[in-house]
Amino acid sequence: MSPAEPSPPPGLGPTDPDPTGQLEGPGTPAAPSVFRTALKPLRLADPFRWIALGLRDFARQPGIGLFYGGCFVLMGWALMKVYEQAPAYTLALSAGFLLMGPFLCLGLYQVSMRLERGERPGFVDSLLAFQSRAGTMAIFGAVLLVLEMIWGRASLVVFAVSFDGMPDFKGSLRALLNPENLGFIVAYLSVGAVFAGLIFSVSVVAIPMILDRQTDAITAGLTSLRLCFTQPLVMFAWGALITLVVVLAMLPWFVGLLVAGPVLGHASWHAYRAAVGEQDERVLPVVFPEDAAGT
Repeated sequence: MSPAEPSPPPGLGPTDPDPTGQLEGPGTPAAPSVFRTALKPLRLADPFRWIALGLRDFARQPGIGLFYGGCFVLMGWALMKVYEQAPAYTLALSAGFLLMGPFLCLGLYQVSMRLERGERPGFVDSLLAFQSRAGTMAIFGAVLLVLEMIWGRASLVVFAVSFDGMPDFKGSLRALLNPENLGFIVAYLSVGAVFAGLIFSVSVVAIPMILDRQTDAITAGLTSLRLCFTQPLVMFAWGALITLVVVLAMLPWFVGLLVAGPVLGHASWHAYRAAVGEQDERVLPVVFPEDAAGT
């Protein structure tokens, strides 16, 4: 053994793996990294294919889908009821419901995963989907909750600087959309777009990824951000399509969410499967400085 080479720990042979991590050489596996999760190339037409796959899954398990769709409808009705009493807080509360959407879709992800594997999904199984990843889901949910709280506070600040005290719209959307309130509407939508875009970027594939594989909340969130940064056009198109479908589904007293909600939930699972590959486990060589100097 040459003096330039480090000595292995006592009792460790030259070909045995080093548990201390002090010795590295050619053929040593690289440390796990979020950047080693492969991302697949996507096309602009893919979001429409995901919607079609979501429709297929909904048609295969309509009973489960309608249950979750009913939950979305009830959330919409609750928002309208609160708006009649406290419109200023309704806009902030809607941000919280936006965060609940991906977690409510967890059962729908479970159904799509079972169908993909050729298994028969069950209603109770979908309700308990969180159990296998409860700790990781709780951490990720806490991160999203902090973002929601900041968003809610920013919404109230926009109200405070736009009006002399909290306005009373008397439960009327027409009063809120009065041309005199144009500055408020632009400011509120701008703030909302920033936070909605951030939450979408962090969570677009994170929750199905946590459900599908052994990963931590940070890795899942960063993988989601990587996807949005590396393929912004496709992910922007996907976010815009989701927004369009939800807005159209909300128009007839939120009844459209009965079908649109579960279809988008199933589609989000297929978006994750299409975009995120497996962990890259290839062995990468490690070059020492003295080896590089001699080449």
